[in-house]
Amino acid sequence: MAGKSNTKGYPLEKRRKLVEATATFGLLLICAALVAPFANPSDVDMLGIFKWIYSAGALIFTVARVVNVNDPEDSLRLRRLRRLEFWAGVAFVMAAAFWFYSESHLGPNAGVLAVMKNTIMFTLAGALIQIISSWLITSRARKEQKGR
Repeated sequence: MAGKSNTKGYPLEKRRKLVEATATFGLLLICAALVAPFANPSDVDMLGIFKWIYSAGALIFTVARVVNVNDPEDSLRLRRLRRLEFWAGVAFVMAAAFWFYSESHLGPNAGVLAVMKNTIMFTLAGALIQIISSWLITSRARKEQKGR
């Protein structure tokens, strides 16, 4: 598998590691942006900064999941499971959109929890999709490795 490459000459394993590192960086930005407003809930002005950090993390994660890291020999099930990770990114992007919408709709004096309730809900949905797909991909890849 180490000798396989895409059309640009990057080995598949190197591309997978790069994509995973990029997706992890996006998740770290999402995590930092979600935790920081609760450190000082009375400072509503910080929400404006952290919504941009969250949005950048969601976008980085989603773009990393769009990159094709499938081996041509992978089964259809494994390819679909990798595609499922993209939908976690879509949930994160929706969460960012709700953060922007709630902040503009509710106003600056609404409070942190009122502004972020839909963002937190979609973030949890995206995290659940990511966790389940990661477990299933690992399990399926091991089964396919034994079969080869």
